Amino acid sequence: MKRIKSLKLINCGAVPPIDITDFQNLNLIIGENGTGKTFLLKAMYAAVRSAEDYKRGNDTRSFTEILTDRLRWTYQVDKIGDIVNKSAESALEFCMHINENELQFSLSKSTKVKLNNVKYNDIECNGNSVFIPAKEIISLINVILKSRDFDKSFGYDDTYYELAKVLNLTSLNNGGNYNDVCERIAKIMGGKVEFDIKTQTWLFIKGGKRLSINITSEGIKKLAIISRLLESGYINDDSIIFIDEIESALHPKAISDLLDIIEFIAYELGLQIFISSHSYFVIKKLYLIAMKRKQPLPCISLTSNGTKYSNMSNGMPDNSIIDESIRLYEEEVSEVLG
Repeated sequence: MKRIKSLKLINCGAVPPIDITDFQNLNLIIGENGTGKTFLLKAMYAAVRSAEDYKRGNDTRSFTEILTDRLRWTYQVDKIGDIVNKSAESALEFCMHINENELQFSLSKSTKVKLNNVKYNDIECNGNSVFIPAKEIISLINVILKSRDFDKSFGYDDTYYELAKVLNLTSLNNGGNYNDVCERIAKIMGGKVEFDIKTQTWLFIKGGKRLSINITSEGIKKLAIISRLLESGYINDDSIIFIDEIESALHPKAISDLLDIIEFIAYELGLQIFISSHSYFVIKKLYLIAMKRKQPLPCISLTSNGTKYSNMSNGMPDNSIIDESIRLYEEEVSEVLG
């Protein structure tokens, strides 16, 4: 199975310097708005997907060309150098180990259309890693595909585009090992989402009724995306899953239920998962999972002052999200007691 083992990153957007060497099957990235959670996930995703696309099928592009295209369309920038931290005096430096393979590159603010100093072992990297954005995209699939395939314009970045392409496929094999997981997701949703090939529309099946996906909640659509990726067979043992703001559009009970499924996928099926969040419920639930599993669960806390690392099996992480929850509780106690 494929694993990201380590990451060293400096001067990448608003992301504070990262240097971590002990990623596990399940990993959490937390921080306030604007600290670079999504930016970091996208950097990792772009690197992994580039490695997976290298030498795939009849693609004759060099790894440098693939990575350059992926970064440009993931971050939607006119020149690649715009990814570099605006106030940085030195270049962006990226170094990731995927299993035993080292992937390294650097770029300066002046870099326009092609990366330099790219290092990657000349080997293929199997798998179909996925990025699940905060917003659902099922109702926007045709719009996203048109904007990229026909208009060739910025608007929906590569995380949305790649996901839209996969969800639009109807000829993939059945998920096999993931059928039980999909049934558990269906219970959370209270029904199932299906793609009608004849009408080319998505439907939500609930209590025998067939409803248009467009009139269901964003939470249902988001859960449907995860279920579709699993049951289609697109995600395999070498896939890495990136989930941005997993709590978005979900009720706390649904968040807890979904994280139970994430726990199963990570620990029982063995896939590696990276989650970003700024929800107290997500942090608390993952802390309980870490306690139960008695296994390391890395938490990367991004702050304006730098990066903090912790192992959630040792306790709740020190972060402003936790601090605010405590502050509100103390305020409540103060009001009640006068």
